[in-house]
Amino acid sequence: MSLTRRDFARQSALAGAGVALAGSVGALATAPNALASTETESASESSDDTRHGVGYGPLLPDPDGILALPAGFSYRIITHSGRTRLESGEFTPSNHDGTSTFDGPRGATLLVNNHELKGPRANWKYPVPLTEGLVYDPAASGGCTVVEVRRDHVAEWVGIAGTSTNCAGGNTPWGTWLTCEETEDKAGQNGMTKDHGYVFEVDPEDRRANRDPRPVRALGRYAHEAVVVDPGRGHLHLTEDASGPNGLLYRWTPPEGFRHGRGRLRTLADDAGVLQAFKCFDSGGRFVDDLSRATRIGTVYGVDWIDVPDRDAKTVSVRRQFGAGEITRARKLEGMWWGDGGAYIVSSYAREESPLQHDGQVWFYDPKRRTLTLKVLLGVNPDPAGDGNFDGPDNITVSPYGGLVIAEDGEGVQHLFGATDGGRTYPIARNELNIGTEAKPEYSEFTGVTFSPDGRTLFANIQEPGIMLAITGPWKRQRR
Repeated sequence: MSLTRRDFARQSALAGAGVALAGSVGALATAPNALASTETESASESSDDTRHGVGYGPLLPDPDGILALPAGFSYRIITHSGRTRLESGEFTPSNHDGTSTFDGPRGATLLVNNHELKGPRANWKYPVPLTEGLVYDPAASGGCTVVEVRRDHVAEWVGIAGTSTNCAGGNTPWGTWLTCEETEDKAGQNGMTKDHGYVFEVDPEDRRANRDPRPVRALGRYAHEAVVVDPGRGHLHLTEDASGPNGLLYRWTPPEGFRHGRGRLRTLADDAGVLQAFKCFDSGGRFVDDLSRATRIGTVYGVDWIDVPDRDAKTVSVRRQFGAGEITRARKLEGMWWGDGGAYIVSSYAREESPLQHDGQVWFYDPKRRTLTLKVLLGVNPDPAGDGNFDGPDNITVSPYGGLVIAEDGEGVQHLFGATDGGRTYPIARNELNIGTEAKPEYSEFTGVTFSPDGRTLFANIQEPGIMLAITGPWKRQRR
């Protein structure tokens, strides 16, 4: 049943401004004329302030030139493309992206790690190896590896190979990983021998379950970014990172009688369930064409869901199947994470292709109320090379210590940063690995931010060249 504009207007009136409708993260801005305060503490601040304030204090330079962290924190390199090796002997693939953790056997932590490698294998020095039985398209260079981490040992093996541009993805309540292809290449395009732009399921525990990879065609073929599962309703929500026109937020509703579980998605018919795109309207009932229209923290939109005509995009890309006024769009719909009874959703930035410009939004979708609330807003960063501002949020996770932890994929300096429940921000790490030159430094984005199941270790990746890091230290509950 659709949420009518009149119903939403009534809800909005009852809720006042609607700022506290759902979710936990509040206002955030890190540009001039900021909408809320930030916490990027300087080295001159006292240790007492560090203990009792927001965050963990200033970031200290790394003598090894990899990762700046606050005092008391340390990191461990888990995998490093071109240096560490898989069980089968090949080097760890490059371009680490979306990652999640799982409880492993005998106290180990298992991680599934996407490798965002697009196009023919010849284009990459370290593609995902074509392990027998785990290959979808032998021409494609991407895929996933599974990493087993123990205190004194790391092992890594291929989870799936022959996929393309494996980006953020998402975990499932039943303990598997959904890896998403951020591409629309079809067979015969860009060297591919099969159609791409699908979601695949990877089991971190059962290697046999990953044999003979099959795309979950029911979830559509488009430039997938991330996916979350609504554990109560069984819906899957998916983001699309695309432009020309801007991408969409999707919801897949399972067919009647379907029960989720390990390996169940790959048994679905290609047209199983219903795939829909979102359509937003404000409290006055006015259609919202693009999420960049929102310029105030606490903006709340009602959400309807519109059926996708051809989910496999046989002749026309899914996002191009809708005319003006039919759906809502957004630039760079990126990471997602399920928490607080809903989905946190990132729009990384908006530029000239969008009605208004920004350097990052985080929204919270409340499936019970069918509302979308703006929780995080980053103004356009005037000085990307500076170390005080954040821009370009991408991968995201809900922190066991309160608020969010966000991986930066912006311009210039790259950070992991936190956002408290009350909306203040603080740095957690800074990438110090210069892949450019001394005259023109360049720092790769952070990806795959996720906590270990016990909450003691924060895992994150430096995408290029491809390094997985485990960060430990005196984590604490963050004040509002």
